[in-house]
This record gives sequence, C-alpha cells and structure tokens, in this order.
Amino acid sequence: MEIPQFKNDIRVTNRLEKELGSIIEKYPEGKVYVVVDEHTRGFCLPELQQYDFFKSIQVLELKSGEDHKNLESVVAVWNFLEENGADRKSLLINLGGGMLSDLCGFAASCFKRGLHFVNIPTTLLSQVDASVGGKTGINFNGLKNEIGVFNQPQTVIIASRFLKTLDKANFLSGYAEMLKHGLIHSKAHWDECLAFDTENIDYETLNGMIARSVAIKEHFVVNDPTEQNIRKALNLGHTVGHAFESMALHQGRPILHGHAVAYGIIVELYLSAKKVGLPMEQVEQISQWIIDTYGPFSIAKSDYEALYLKMTKDKKNEAGRINFTLIPEIGKVEINVNCEKELIIEALDYYSGMTK
Repeated sequence: MEIPQFKNDIRVTNRLEKELGSIIEKYPEGKVYVVVDEHTRGFCLPELQQYDFFKSIQVLELKSGEDHKNLESVVAVWNFLEENGADRKSLLINLGGGMLSDLCGFAASCFKRGLHFVNIPTTLLSQVDASVGGKTGINFNGLKNEIGVFNQPQTVIIASRFLKTLDKANFLSGYAEMLKHGLIHSKAHWDECLAFDTENIDYETLNGMIARSVAIKEHFVVNDPTEQNIRKALNLGHTVGHAFESMALHQGRPILHGHAVAYGIIVELYLSAKKVGLPMEQVEQISQWIIDTYGPFSIAKSDYEALYLKMTKDKKNEAGRINFTLIPEIGKVEINVNCEKELIIEALDYYSGMTK
C-alpha cells in the first residue's frame, strides 16, 4: 500500500537527523528547548544528542505517568522556558509519549500566548493518536484532559525506530487506536491491522501502517478541527474507555489508555448493534479478538453506577445526553447517538460476560 500525503506537516521518516535539522536551523541558537521524561531521556534523547545541531539545546526532564499530567508539571515547563530565556520566536520539542506531548503542547500554547512546538512521539499510541490533531491538555479533578486548547504542532516527526524499546503492553496500547481508525473509516486498514504479526514486528511494514493510520485521523481533524461534528468519529471506544481508565486508576489497578479504549470498543460495538444495526455476529467476533489479544479486565455490577457517572462527564456530551460514536458497519460511522442508561448497563453486562 502507498504512503499517504498529509495536509499538515507530518513526517513519517527514517531520516530523523535530516528532518529535525531542517526545522531547528530556522530558529536562533539557544532558542530551541526539549522536554523529555525519565524514559525518553535514557532511550531516545541520546539518538538526538549525537547530532551537532543539538549541542546548544536545553533539556527539561518531567516525570512520566497520568498522575503527573497536571498543572504542576505545566508550571515546571513554564519556569524552565522563562529561566532559559524563551520568547515567542522559540521552539519547544516534545520528545515522548502522549502524556508529554499533550502537556507540553498545552504549556507551549499558553507561554507568552503561544510559541511553536514540535512533537516527536516515541510510543505507538502517541504516533497514531496523541501527537496528531492539535489537542493539548492536562487532567483536572480526576478527569482526563479536562483543561486544554486546540493548537496544531508546527511539525510532527514520526520514526518507528523509537518503538523498538516498547514492551508488548505499550505497543498494544497504541495498536488499539489503529484498530479504531480501521473500524471508523477503512475496512482495508482494519484487515491490515488484524493480519499484522504483533509478536514478530516488521518495523518497515509498520512504518507504512502508521502513516495510513495517521492519515485516517488527519482526515477527520482537517474536516473538523475543533470537534464540532465529524471529528467525533474518533471517539469510538473512548466514552466507555475513559470511564474504565478513570475507575481503574481510582481502584488502584491502573490500565493503559489503549487497553481501556479496546475494552470500551467492546461495549460500544454492543451499543452499535442495538442502536444502528451492526451485526451481532460481528460484535462477538471482534470482542473475542480483543479479549484474546488484550486479556480480560474484569468489572463488577457494583462498578456500573460509577462507570455510568463518569460517562455523563464526557466532554462530548450535550444537553444532558451521553453522545456515543457508533458504527453500523466497518468503515462507516454515526456520531452523537444517545443511549439510555438501561442500554448502557446492558452493554456493560455484555462486556462483563466476555471477561469471565
């Protein structure tokens, strides 16, 4: 399959030095800054530090994890930029996963009312999702991405070489977003993802798959930059998935974002069968594949009310309605589908039965 052309400056490349160097040379010396976390400092930063153009760049390390995706970390970025003389002509490079690109994109968007930032995503999840699309933000009051702005990065540089350090769980976390892209837009991409051997990864093949997955996300972003309409298609699996993710964190058994989305897809495919006609046989086949691939995440009936309450707080709800993105068939989508509480509980029951 061909590598797609992007409308925004998204570069899927094996020539990291050339691509990054062509960006950095446009900024004054001493006015380029990099933020990493403890993982990317060890695994990914040395890849950049070998280049001559990187020698004058200041580096800030933040702590990784959703519990550090908060205002305190944003203030740390602002202090770092202020103390090192950043101005509106400066560039902030975010080298890390989705948590870091979300947080630092938000910090860059606010500092001196906005400076340029570049995302170099280092996890599969951030490459196919978080680093693309212009969403930035932090968690607040126990809710994911509650505070943030829409602001496109100057450039996104995607290099699959960084994925060689990922463990299987984190690889599958990103893979869930690729599966979602296939479900909402392209049966060909869905079939491609199902056929790919995640146990023996061919990174050259993966590079092309990532590019096609990113192109699907960009299609929705370009047609609806601020998520007023069709971009909501990207929410498949997320209304329930975010509820699972928040509840799991609260219960002291955290799960990765992509795993939560995969489990959320099961629930929302059941809703798709009941509300928009997705064949139940297909729901069962996909659900079983997800459980076999991601393993079970169990929920109890006593969790249902808390999960439902978290769904009511989803940012895409309107006028008291819980709005779901559902699919009548693979590659087609219906947005803003309201589901009554009784049906949501029924769908949670279906999910629970799949995990036993």
